[in-house]
Amino acid sequence: MGVALRDILAPYKCPIGWDGLSGSAAIDAHNALYQFLTIIRQPDGTPLVDREGRVTSHLSGLFFRTTKLLEKGVRPVYVFDGPPPLLKAATIEARRSVREEAGRQHAAAVERGDKDEAYKQARSATRIDGAAIASAQRLLELLGIPWVQAPSEGEAEAARMAATGQVAYAISQDYDALLFGAPDLARNITISGRRRLHGRTITVEPERIRLAEVLEGLGITREQLIEIGILVGTDFNEGARGVGPKTALKLVREGRFGETVAERLPELDPAPILDFFLAPPAGAPAVLEWRAPDGEGLRAMLCDEYSFSVERVNGALERLGVTAGQKTLDQWF
Repeated sequence: MGVALRDILAPYKCPIGWDGLSGSAAIDAHNALYQFLTIIRQPDGTPLVDREGRVTSHLSGLFFRTTKLLEKGVRPVYVFDGPPPLLKAATIEARRSVREEAGRQHAAAVERGDKDEAYKQARSATRIDGAAIASAQRLLELLGIPWVQAPSEGEAEAARMAATGQVAYAISQDYDALLFGAPDLARNITISGRRRLHGRTITVEPERIRLAEVLEGLGITREQLIEIGILVGTDFNEGARGVGPKTALKLVREGRFGETVAERLPELDPAPILDFFLAPPAGAPAVLEWRAPDGEGLRAMLCDEYSFSVERVNGALERLGVTAGQKTLDQWF
C-alpha cells in the first residue's frame, strides 16, 4: 500500500519519543487495522481468535495501542475509509488476487509444516472485512474515542483534518498522507516496539515527518511531490518501469515529468490523479468529542464476549484511572 518514497524522505524522518506525541491526532483507521491484523499473529501466521473462532487481532491491537496513546496524552480520532475512487479499481483487484493466492500458499505451507512460510503467506493474505470494521467502531465508542467516516480515502480525510487544524497531526504508515497535504505525519505509532520482519526481530520506533521540511529540503512543491509519486507508482497508477524515487526526483526537478509520462506511461492521464491528491472529496468537518471510557462495557465486550484476559484488560483500564469508581475525562486527558 502507499507510495514508495522512502529513499528520498529518509533525511526528513525525525525520531520522536512518546512524550512528543501529545495532542490530537487523526489516524487512518484502515491502515491501523491492517497493521494489527498483519502483525498480531501466532508463529504459524494464524490470527488471534476467541473461543468461537472469531478473529480478534484487530481488537487486541486497537484496544491496547489506543489505551497506550491515551496514557501518553494523545487524543486520537480514527478515520475510516468511505467508497474508494474509481481510480483505485485496478489496485483493489490486484490486491484481491494477491490475497487469494497468499491464502492458498498459506494453506499449503501449514499442511507441510513450514511455519516460516505459513507466517509470511498469512500476512500477505490479510484482509479487513465488514465485521472487523463494525467491531472496531463499537470498541472505539466504548473507549470514548471519536471516529469519522471519510467521504472517500481515510488517509486523505486524516490529512485534511491535520491541514485545517482540526487535529494536530496525522498518523499513518503510508507516505501518501504527505501527498494528500498532511503538514505533520507521525509513523510507526500503531506498530512501534519489537516486530518480526523477514525472519528476524527488529525494533520499530515512532518517527515524524513535516511536509514543509520535505518540500524545502528537496526544493520542490507539493504538486511536484505528487508527480514523483506518480512516476514511482501510487494506489491509483502503476509506476514507470525502472524509475525509483531518486530518479523520479531528478526528472521532476528538470521539468521532465510530462515527457517521462508520455514516454514510459503513454496510456496514463496523470491529471485525475494529481487532482485527487490535491483536492480529494471532503466531508463537513466532524464534531470531535472524547469521553471517559465505559469500563464495564469494555469488560463485557472484550472479556465476556471475545475471551480477552480479564487481568490484561483491567490493567490497561487501571492505567487510565478507570476502576469501579471511574475518574472523569479531565483527570486522565
